[in-house]
Amino acid sequence: PQALAHAREQCRWFGGMVGNHVADLVSKYGEGSSAVPQELTDYIRAREGYDYSHHGRTGNPDTAFVPDEIVDRFCLIGTAEQHVEKLRALEALGVDQFALYDMQDAKESVIDVYGSTVIPALRA
Repeated sequence: PQALAHAREQCRWFGGMVGNHVADLVSKYGEGSSAVPQELTDYIRAREGYDYSHHGRTGNPDTAFVPDEIVDRFCLIGTAEQHVEKLRALEALGVDQFALYDMQDAKESVIDVYGSTVIPALRA
């Protein structure tokens, strides 16, 4: 549980960054528009603004509104096997390119695990 909480905090910045873009879409198309799924509109409701000087950084204070469910849904956290499982699920939906943002406090170990475990598993 403590490792999961730490991983979520390390990745919460991404939910805030995405939330910033969702807020732009809601502003453009209006709340309740079919252009933006309601669950995304709901998750940014508690957003109070966004300071770009913290953009894309772990510990971004503008991400307190991002619930664990959004981090779990949009980020890769957990074991190498859980990463492979989520990436394969995305692949099954037609996703064929992945961009990994290794912006957390275990950069080298994540790169090592991807090189030794995740990428070979996806190529198999």
